Amino acid sequence: QVQLVESGGGLVQPGGSLRLSCAASESSFSIYTMDWYRQAPGKQRELVAHITSGGFTNYADSVKGRFTISRDNAKNTVFLQMNSLKPEDKAVYYCSALRPYFPQLRYWGRGTQVTVSS
Repeated sequence: QVQLVESGGGLVQPGGSLRLSCAASESSFSIYTMDWYRQAPGKQRELVAHITSGGFTNYADSVKGRFTISRDNAKNTVFLQMNSLKPEDKAVYYCSALRPYFPQLRYWGRGTQVTVSS
């Protein structure tokens, strides 16, 4: 069982920045694919950013050029740097880890709230 703990959420003004962190309990963290999802009120959870064990990244169109996902395997941590935040970025952000071998289980953190408002 992989434990994921997010931090770094909060209230920020439009145009501002936040950096989310997700600490994983898994000693084999480096082989996991890590994702950030978000869920806004009344909407489905959506994939925001993705990083593979090899460092390949991918982003939702809505955040490309503004958000950056990265990982520090020595610290078992994945980050989401969010710049130029917009009110529509308001959501609960979840960290997720995908185990790369059978059975391919997905683990979730409890989420951290991001609010963008003036």
